Amino acid sequence: MKRGFYTIMSAQFFSSLADNALFVAAVELLRASGAAEWQRAALVPMFALFYVVLAPFVGAFADAVPKGKVMFYSNSIKVVGCLMMLFGTHPLAAYAIVGLGAAAYSPAKYGILTELLPPSQLVKANGWIEGLTIASIILGVLLGGQLIGDRISHMLLMVDMPLIDTGIDTPSEAAIASLVGLYVLAALFNLRIPRTEAPLQPFAHSLTGLVRDFSACNSRLWQDKLGQISLATTTLFWGVSGNLRYIVLAWAAAALGYGTQQASSLVGVVAIGTAVGAVVASMYCRLDRATSVIPLGVIMGVTVILMNGIHNVWVAAPFLIFLGAIGGYLVVPMNALLQHRGHNLMGAGRSIAVQNFNEQACILGLGAFYTAMTRFGLSAFGAITIFGVAVAATMWWIRRWHQRNLIEHKEEVEHLLDLARSDDLKPVDR
Repeated sequence: MKRGFYTIMSAQFFSSLADNALFVAAVELLRASGAAEWQRAALVPMFALFYVVLAPFVGAFADAVPKGKVMFYSNSIKVVGCLMMLFGTHPLAAYAIVGLGAAAYSPAKYGILTELLPPSQLVKANGWIEGLTIASIILGVLLGGQLIGDRISHMLLMVDMPLIDTGIDTPSEAAIASLVGLYVLAALFNLRIPRTEAPLQPFAHSLTGLVRDFSACNSRLWQDKLGQISLATTTLFWGVSGNLRYIVLAWAAAALGYGTQQASSLVGVVAIGTAVGAVVASMYCRLDRATSVIPLGVIMGVTVILMNGIHNVWVAAPFLIFLGAIGGYLVVPMNALLQHRGHNLMGAGRSIAVQNFNEQACILGLGAFYTAMTRFGLSAFGAITIFGVAVAATMWWIRRWHQRNLIEHKEEVEHLLDLARSDDLKPVDR
């Protein structure tokens, strides 16, 4: 891998670490303030909100500005969101601002991979990026749980500034304040990301022009016979995965009687399995064979439903690792295939923005549905059943969709697979 890749990995790790620790701290902040359960569930769709609303703009922006700078600006926005949360803004609104920073960050983070690395290294690079992201999820939720715990929060609250009343008086507020430093560290790594030789694409000045350009890119990817399958798969995976982060917290409380700190460790357990699956996929799955992992999505959906029968943590831990491993092995090759098709059809930033729009719209939709059901009394067990059935049924439909493409558009699909195979086998430029 080129040297700049490791700088990108470092920046991504610390930014994602802070994102996931902040989620746990925000949940605890709402819980401690007596907010209703549905408000805690609403954190997930609020984070996804700007991914959907600003999708036509962030991709074009990532292609018009050096991506290292885009990532720096994005982390700065996340710092603003943290400060808003600390100084009186409602946690849901402040968390949405953090989501705004993440929405701008993602097209640059993934788009720069296709500019920096050859296609033959895309699956491997995605494996490392996803593996490192999952590691940051594991450590992030654990860090968030520890920061709100009695021992560390007591030490944080003892730190004070002379003659200045910061207003930071609770464990969750102390945790959020400490996470600002992680975002600053990630921003410093952003400044070290090299400028690639990829030409910058002009940024349309009119709102209608940006929306029209984004709509055309979205349509182009959905019409591509491989792009549509990989986009549908990753959209569903991240839609469910994004909401499972909170559902596991709710399930741990209902099935195991865990509080926020204890339950956060189980979210990390799922992430451990996802990291293992992601790394294994990066080692053994080729780009042109990415669609062969689709049946794992059906298995993943059934496995989610089986969570309802678990009430012992010693059974839950290996089960959640297995669930995560299935997801990790599924998403890495499909994500790489999607990036490959997107890079061939449009700019890297635009293709990632299209991907983010669809995935985050799924997170937003499913999250809004779960939040509404929670407000009207749906249990965590009922939500898990609904999500599991939805995953299994939709992945079965996607598999049938791909099989139909192989029959009705055989020549086109084979040509696209040959292109992926030839790019995958190109020698790496050292």
